[in-house]
Amino acid sequence: MTETLKARLAREIALTGPMPVDAFVTRCLHDPRAGYYATRPALGATGDFITAPMVSQMFGELLGLWAVETWRRLGAPERLRLVEVGPGDGALMADALRAARVDPAFLEAIDLILIEPSGPLRQAQARMLADADVHPRWVADLGGVETDAPVILIANEVLDCLPARQFLRDGGDWRERCVGADDTGGLGFVLSPITGGFRRPAFEVADGQTFEISAAQEGFGRAVAELIADASGAALLIDYGRDRPGPGDTLQALSRHRKVDPLADPGAADVTQWADFPTVLEAALHAGADVTGCLPQGEFLRRLGVEARAAALSAARPEAAPVVARQLRRLTAPDQMGELFKACVVFAPRSLAVPGFEG
Repeated sequence: MTETLKARLAREIALTGPMPVDAFVTRCLHDPRAGYYATRPALGATGDFITAPMVSQMFGELLGLWAVETWRRLGAPERLRLVEVGPGDGALMADALRAARVDPAFLEAIDLILIEPSGPLRQAQARMLADADVHPRWVADLGGVETDAPVILIANEVLDCLPARQFLRDGGDWRERCVGADDTGGLGFVLSPITGGFRRPAFEVADGQTFEISAAQEGFGRAVAELIADASGAALLIDYGRDRPGPGDTLQALSRHRKVDPLADPGAADVTQWADFPTVLEAALHAGADVTGCLPQGEFLRRLGVEARAAALSAARPEAAPVVARQLRRLTAPDQMGELFKACVVFAPRSLAVPGFEG
């Protein structure tokens, strides 16, 4: 019988000691034998979770038009790297490229690059984009994107897949929240001494509260900024998370669109933590790029014209108007994705007026 990921983790923890939360999440998602994204990603209405491109074609279409307008504001260069990090099933890019047909010169200029660590998802992306106007190529990471042409990058729901360590205020001291194992092979959270990589938060954390530090998210912000500063261009980041520093345990697992215990069956559910936009944007600034502030997703999409697009879709197919209205609400309403999800841009040069963020 094949040993489960939970059993393997419990055995490793018994040998080496409690495992930091970020290491545990990475194994849950990317363990080559049983990690969620490595072996069984289940996206969409019949899967474990749904992303904005799956809610409505409007999301990808508007980001495609955003990319076209950004390219124009960069001077409409003859060559452009269009990069998507974590493209999911490819729906966002398929919709974006279809909308980009408004400017054939943009489509002729782009070299389409996808960054995706999941083998099953790369296959899904290839199927989705098989008949697209531009065929993609895949690279392993941001370091594989050449800087000899401007770059427009889109990363939707990528930061929440980059895990964080958790630290807890314990009286007058700090401890690290880790994953431990008991004698029966069960997993549970334990508090351990801090071994490094800890910096005291600049905000107030009450006794018993948790706060998170994500070296992975900070590193992503730095790497994106270095790419954009070297090549020029803009990187659009959209995710759910915080736009100001603060405490909180944001670890969650989703299975069949329901929250489940992240320790119950590692590898069987999608495990995420909130995007820490302040840390990401600060890292980007230090790496030499400029940044916008964060906008709620609903406001960002309204500035791009989502309401007009919804009206046009409803007018073209009146029988679909109720569905379009529900999709619009899901994307923009404060109690849906409109407030929790944020959008921001890392860009260069400083003179670039980023669409949706003017004024």
